[in-house]
Amino acid sequence: MKDQFVVPARLKTISFVLMGIGLLSLLIGLFAFQGEHATRFWAGLLQNSTYFLLITLASTFFIGVTTLAHGGWQMAFRRVPEAISMAVPVLGGIALIVLLILALGEKEHIYHWVNAHHVAEDRVLNWKSAFLNKSFFIVATILTIGAWCFFTIKLRRMSIEEDSWDLRPETGRKILWRNTVWCGGFIVIFVLTVGSTTPWFWLMSIDAHWYSTMYSWYTFASTFVSGMALITLFVIYLKSKGYLPLVNEEHLHDLGKFVFAFSIFWTYLWFSQYMLIWYANIPEETTYFQPRVWGPFRPIFFLNLLINFITPLLFLMKRDPKRNYTSMAFISALIVAGHWMDFYQMVMPGTVHELHFPWYELGLGAGFVGIIMLVVANQLAKASLTPKNHPYLKESIVHHT
Repeated sequence: MKDQFVVPARLKTISFVLMGIGLLSLLIGLFAFQGEHATRFWAGLLQNSTYFLLITLASTFFIGVTTLAHGGWQMAFRRVPEAISMAVPVLGGIALIVLLILALGEKEHIYHWVNAHHVAEDRVLNWKSAFLNKSFFIVATILTIGAWCFFTIKLRRMSIEEDSWDLRPETGRKILWRNTVWCGGFIVIFVLTVGSTTPWFWLMSIDAHWYSTMYSWYTFASTFVSGMALITLFVIYLKSKGYLPLVNEEHLHDLGKFVFAFSIFWTYLWFSQYMLIWYANIPEETTYFQPRVWGPFRPIFFLNLLINFITPLLFLMKRDPKRNYTSMAFISALIVAGHWMDFYQMVMPGTVHELHFPWYELGLGAGFVGIIMLVVANQLAKASLTPKNHPYLKESIVHHT
């Protein structure tokens, strides 16, 4: 069984080229966006660093929830989300640097609340200052990213360690119990961060006068469906190279169902948030949608819906496309790009206020894609692609939908 991944030279070359594009875009942006245009430089970094960090963290979440659910169908490709999750420490470090600079450097054109003078004169910001302040933001960000990295590394190390264990029943019970405990701890952290506070600090506080109780769920839905699409892309890539022989159309079908279901879930949150604010018609709430629906970002707002809802709905509603490697590769790549655009319209209207051709943001995005490709490839090569001693592996081998 072809079970030990060898990193192709072409894959390394492509990843280095993409990282080079990202670095070049960063350097050009550093010199091109000076003075009043510096806002775009930092907004692009904020958008890309948070988006790609959260979609790789979605792999850790996928491992956590399938473990707690005692799911076995995913074991045939379990090492793929594990490898993707190991990009979290790298991207988490980048995001941490960006966020600390934004807070400590008082980049008030990104976060208005970092300016003490603005807070003192603004009733809304002053009321929120008990938690929306630099000290709280910095401590929460460090603890959050630190916890994500700790659990991600721990789950990966435990999985590789189990490859050297035996196949006795008591060993299998130990594996299940240990994984359940650690995954349970991670899910608690995930719910308290991604499912609650972290999107408030990093993204919603850009528009600090506005808030939505659905915002964190919206952010989660956007990044989780993108994370599932990313897992699907790597599974398809490995299959095309002759790896993952235990993975078949049944597993691809279930991945397709995840992508389809959470595209609908994201749309449900997209519509609910918009509908409730439109129906209430309260000025302090509608101010968020003003530049997005009726302002310069109107094309992005509705293109977002077309790519992230209409297209997955039409492609994945039927059974056959979810079992076709070509169609799943296409729709998965489109979803990753579409939700990148979703983050673009979440960040830019509250910062740069004008719609520009996103050459700089796309360049940075290419750099992050290159980092993910290189990290994942190296991680895949470090261990067997099949967790041979996991007690649920047989369930994955005989899995059918």
